[in-house]
Amino acid sequence: MRMKRLVGTALGTTLLLITAAPTAVSAAPGAKAPASTPLDRPALRTTLDAVHQAGMYGVYSSVRDEGARWTGASGLADVDTGRKVTPNMRQRVGSISKTFTAVAILQQVERGRISLDAPVTEYVPDLFPGADRERGDAITVRMLLNHTSHIADYVLPAFPSLNQDSTSSLDEHRFRSISPEELVRLGLAAPATGSPGAQPGAYSNTNYVIAGLILEKVTGRKASTYITRNVIDRAGLRDTTYPRTPYIKGPHPRMYESFYGLIDPPRDYSVYDMSWASTAGAIVSTTNDLNRFYRKLLAGDLVGEASLAEMRRTVPLALGPGATLDYGLGIFALDLPGCGRFWGHDGAVFGAGTFSFTSADGDRQLSMGWNLMKYQRLNEDGTALEPSPIDAALNAHIVEALCPTADDMEPSEPSKSLTAKGDPGSRTAVERILPDGLRGVDLSTGSGKPLN
Repeated sequence: MRMKRLVGTALGTTLLLITAAPTAVSAAPGAKAPASTPLDRPALRTTLDAVHQAGMYGVYSSVRDEGARWTGASGLADVDTGRKVTPNMRQRVGSISKTFTAVAILQQVERGRISLDAPVTEYVPDLFPGADRERGDAITVRMLLNHTSHIADYVLPAFPSLNQDSTSSLDEHRFRSISPEELVRLGLAAPATGSPGAQPGAYSNTNYVIAGLILEKVTGRKASTYITRNVIDRAGLRDTTYPRTPYIKGPHPRMYESFYGLIDPPRDYSVYDMSWASTAGAIVSTTNDLNRFYRKLLAGDLVGEASLAEMRRTVPLALGPGATLDYGLGIFALDLPGCGRFWGHDGAVFGAGTFSFTSADGDRQLSMGWNLMKYQRLNEDGTALEPSPIDAALNAHIVEALCPTADDMEPSEPSKSLTAKGDPGSRTAVERILPDGLRGVDLSTGSGKPLN
């Protein structure tokens, strides 16, 4: 049944992943990127407008090249009233929150309160009762942060209607408050995606909820309080917060979810209780703040050089057949042909997608967000996503912002588009939206079966 396959491909979709093609030419890890190209402001404006023209409701972007900065916005914040998006609007940044949580954990590693290679049961034994204790003893803090614990994601169990080809759970749980302990229970109750430490890893939000609970145990404070004071405030971020209510304070767009056509017309989820995302994805921020955050992080202002080296120590993370990415501790690597290695994360929640990457030397940066999610459609047999012009437009803006020299590549070189050549369905990089519950799912069958 087509709808069943759709859900098999998209269950629990919340977090966005953008990755370069495995076939792309890339700089060696740690290599200095080529000298950057000055910002082409007209080209940035043209490529950003093209995203809206391709069908995206609203999109906003902040680009930086050393001292030069460009910020723009295009499209609508509210499709009913015609209110336009403006630069630097606040929105939920989803899994980018994981970088904040990882930084907080590494700060405690530097203080000697946490060991990356200690079992998680040393800090939170009560999360692994009974038969789960042996499993917890085999999982280290490092495995949580680099997604090699193979604890399943809780997103699908937390939104059970997705198993029945329905998004009703998204509305039923709009104002639900769910504890992090319950999220962990849901993840542990689901079948493991592999053995602790096995590679490639399997992306799971449960890992970062456990990390947040470890942070609370060793600091004696709520994780959101610690992260606010020691990461957000320390980085000098003015518009970044952990929400205390389902509402976002300050200028923000409505956030529209389509869920690959299950919600038609797309519905606004900008008002939502984000306890379900916890320390895995609940932060609200702006594109300017995100650029500042990653710049401070890579400059060593939030953790020391040894901790940064640990963050950039990567393992392969499975995305689908023949596709992996290099994931570190709360950040992952994006290698662009001719422009070297970039570090950062992406994120998505219902109705909002965000992307933030910074060159290894901290000079070139892009953070961008948009307010229509899972706009793609499946093909007729329900086994793959059809290409969307929005994806091509997003890719073009990303390339213009981070790697404009890609335009000068010879035709024989890999395409500047971030296309995953080896992935059945040939989805573009921006189209590679694998849900939190389905990272590492076999999209060629649409079965929702984890890859082991």
